[in-house]
Amino acid sequence: MRVHVPLYLRWADLDAYGHVNNSVMLRLLEEARIRLMWLPAGGHPADKTRIFDAEAGADSLTVVAQQHIEYKNVLPYLETPLDINVWVGRLGGSSVDIYYEVYGTPETPEQSVLYARAMSTLVVIDAATQKPRRLRENERDALQSLREEPIAIGRSR
Repeated sequence: MRVHVPLYLRWADLDAYGHVNNSVMLRLLEEARIRLMWLPAGGHPADKTRIFDAEAGADSLTVVAQQHIEYKNVLPYLETPLDINVWVGRLGGSSVDIYYEVYGTPETPEQSVLYARAMSTLVVIDAATQKPRRLRENERDALQSLREEPIAIGRSR
């Protein structure tokens, strides 16, 4: 199931060429992933997919093992939010592949522009040992609810 995460650009996200810098795309993907999967600080999850605790002292951490981004169109500054589609493509023993499609928010569906496709592999590690740990049953169940077919990115097509 794809989840739509709306994110606004900042004027500072543009580079000297007048489009969104590639390093900003990594930040946008990270923000979408965090809004989808991380527990709010000091609060209770509003959604069953918010399963990872990012607060100091958490017993587990998630680290990015790899990322791939395929840019489809130049992303200009937009005053409307981006629509970042996020879903899980594969679950491993201690890892999860997160997929993204980044769209502009159109006035009509026909105006939708795909700016980028991406994939991140996250590994869950034990905070004390710094070694990968298996996904817990509640984590696997929550991530399973976000499963959808993976997409081919870049040369993997």
